Amino acid sequence: MTMKRANTKPDKTVRKSLGQCSFTLNSDMSAVDVKDGKIVRIRPYHYEEKYTKKEINPWKVERDGKTFEPLLKSLPAPYQLAYKKRVLSPNRILYPLKRVDWDPNGERNPQNRGKSKYKRISWDEATTIIANEIKRVQKKYGPYAVLCHGDGHGETKVIHGPHACQMILMEKLGGYTLAVRNADSWEGWYLGAMHVWGTGQMGHMSPADNLFNDVTRHTEMLLHIGSDLETTPWGFGSQFPSRPLYYWSEIGIKHVFVCPDLNYAAAIHADKWIPILPNTDAALLLAIAYTWMKEGTYDKDYVATHVVGFDKFSDYVMGQEDGVPKTPEWASGKCGIPEWTIKALARQWASMITTVIHFFGGSYIRGPYSHEPARLECCLLGMQGLGKPGVHQYCKMGGGIPEVDTPRPVKFKTMLPVNDVVWSGRLMLANTPQLITKTLVHHAILNPPVHSWGSMNFLAPVEEQFKKFPYPLPKEQGGTEIHMIWMDNPCRTTCWNDGRLSIEAFRSPKIECFVVQHPWLENDTVFADIILPINTKLEEEDIAEIDMVTPLKAVSIEEQAIEPLGESLSDYEAVAEVARKLGLYEEYTDGMTVKEKIKRGYETSALPGLISWEEFSKKGYYIIPTAPDWEDVPAGLRLFCEDPKKNPLETPSGKLEFYSQRLADHFPGDEERPPSPKWIEKGPTHDERLSSERVKKYPMLLVSNHPRWRTHAQDDDITWLREIPTCKVKGFDGYMYEPVWVHPIDAAKRGIKNGDIVKLHNERGVVLGGAIVLERIMPGVAYQDHGARIDMIANGPDEYIDRGGANNILSPAKGTSQNCWGMATSGFLVELEKVTMEEMEGWRKKYPEAFERDYSPAAGLRFSAWIEGSM
Repeated sequence: MTMKRANTKPDKTVRKSLGQCSFTLNSDMSAVDVKDGKIVRIRPYHYEEKYTKKEINPWKVERDGKTFEPLLKSLPAPYQLAYKKRVLSPNRILYPLKRVDWDPNGERNPQNRGKSKYKRISWDEATTIIANEIKRVQKKYGPYAVLCHGDGHGETKVIHGPHACQMILMEKLGGYTLAVRNADSWEGWYLGAMHVWGTGQMGHMSPADNLFNDVTRHTEMLLHIGSDLETTPWGFGSQFPSRPLYYWSEIGIKHVFVCPDLNYAAAIHADKWIPILPNTDAALLLAIAYTWMKEGTYDKDYVATHVVGFDKFSDYVMGQEDGVPKTPEWASGKCGIPEWTIKALARQWASMITTVIHFFGGSYIRGPYSHEPARLECCLLGMQGLGKPGVHQYCKMGGGIPEVDTPRPVKFKTMLPVNDVVWSGRLMLANTPQLITKTLVHHAILNPPVHSWGSMNFLAPVEEQFKKFPYPLPKEQGGTEIHMIWMDNPCRTTCWNDGRLSIEAFRSPKIECFVVQHPWLENDTVFADIILPINTKLEEEDIAEIDMVTPLKAVSIEEQAIEPLGESLSDYEAVAEVARKLGLYEEYTDGMTVKEKIKRGYETSALPGLISWEEFSKKGYYIIPTAPDWEDVPAGLRLFCEDPKKNPLETPSGKLEFYSQRLADHFPGDEERPPSPKWIEKGPTHDERLSSERVKKYPMLLVSNHPRWRTHAQDDDITWLREIPTCKVKGFDGYMYEPVWVHPIDAAKRGIKNGDIVKLHNERGVVLGGAIVLERIMPGVAYQDHGARIDMIANGPDEYIDRGGANNILSPAKGTSQNCWGMATSGFLVELEKVTMEEMEGWRKKYPEAFERDYSPAAGLRFSAWIEGSM
């Protein structure tokens, strides 16, 4: 008998870029196979399917007879390959919801946000309520009484958002208050490095052209400080950075990693791992500078012509200013690295052509006083001839406008179809009259007035940091406190500073209406009054810009893969339905369909000069060929290096400023960010060192990295990934806990064994996790990734216990320093203890409702956990 083979050929294959940068810059394309209206698989896409290699013209580099060039297929990250499980998550929001005890015409019960459940309502009812609330709040308080909270931590789309669609509508209603996207993964660069080398985007070195080529040809050592290129790029792009790391090792470039944990890149690529206590890098960098000054191994000629303020910097490093030389012995006591290792690193750096490499910055650059190691890194690069062949800061391998750090494609800067008609968002610099930096939103609600120096917009020029932004604005300027929140990136509790305080702010009676639109019922969503169900990229058609962390740039038409689940709409469509109730539908949509906007995106880019609309529509994508003269583009700061007078930096002096006169003039007496970078033991803002009296209660430092198995708070419910041992740890109660790495020495002291349920805690709360006991973390340090989905056992106001692993609940409430409202979400004090069965049972009896939620170990909390009655 012959078995008849089932037909497994997909009905269709569509291209989707599944990066989670959340703005318009997307990642490599993936092929999504669909059969019978269902996603069968997601796999790499082969670019040569419709283009020849000659047409693509991929760049290549060579050293010592070994060649590297891009593959002609994409390298999707694990999240992208598994994304169908995110789309089909049991946590998907399928219908509009209203909190059961919130009545827009009666009692609103804000104190129950995050505790009470939801009931299903219609789109008509939901959009009517939202439209009425907007009109009521604006009439009563003024247009700025509505806070729009978006842009960051979501899927990457163009026409459909995902962020800031509501801002377009609110502009047509007289305005709103903007929650400004802060430099959330590069706080120290923005607040520190910009004062050394100028405006560079987000504070990174700029320009950053052709670094890949220059590093390959000239660099002898790559110094990875707090960097994990085998993990962090996944969330924004692809696995491309893995290939160059292997190639660079093959051609003899040495990799030295400085980080508290032997992270995933270090475990594979490191020639040397130097463990360092979290948030102590400034001490190490000062000791390296001391060694160079004492031994005369820095580039004195370069410093004399390219640097200002070296004398003041030198006085501090050598101890002439404060009587404390910043010796390796001094630094060793601060950062936990043996003094002979510090000396060896300093000497090797001085003797080898070295580039410092990161991916944005992560936990290294967003702890207390993180602007100091950021500034010091710039200074040390300057001491070794920044901009010379092979001497750079390399921060975003493979992408990120306007810095092109892989070989430049032809017409790249005018290629991408972003404009106000096509993109349903707003440029970062398009600030509103009244704004609040996101790191201050909870403070603004609970304890106004507040202010920040600079809007904290991460694309803003450095000069803006000397301008005071008050909230609320004076009444004569229309200022008012906020009384309504409309949010589309609901992860303050797990991704921004002091999630505990965000919970308190959400429950403030000042906030009369809280609207969230999101695909999944998670994190801040469970504090909303009205929830709108949003679909995912696979349920929409769009136009995509292929740019982030990919060696080849492209533009793609994205077809719809599957029909929207339940009653979900896109962010763009959801806001359009509210606009309809306000009589602004045509004005909001510009009278254009999605297909018309896709064509408009083509027309407003540089594509018409390269490919016809008919051919672009037929092929569905266009690979931007490499510019023929790409090798002629100067690498990084080469022109400044060669002639600083003709090619000055964007600093007042035009040079590297080891001493900032602007900081001295605008912030006199600021001991937490002085004019020249220093070691800050403690200050008015933070006391999170091992020298603190608090160490008696909280003796460990917590390092909280970008997560290995999700992007910030995204993807925590992908079932395939949760099966991986380093993704979740199954506790004795069957719950899948967020891992906590602990060294065997620390584990033995606390009676902790592999697989135990543990609790991280300080005066701000308790966060649970699952212990992984191993030597890939240094003693005295606990490591738990940030971004895990909250699952509150005790939900305030007197006690906060999170079962999900959202350790931002424990992070300091204050900013980077007293005049800098960046985040400080890593490198702070905690204690780690084992959770016993008796303790867990005590919580179960005290908070029974927290243990009765519908939970699946495979995916975590389900949608039904928050729903009253049947759907």
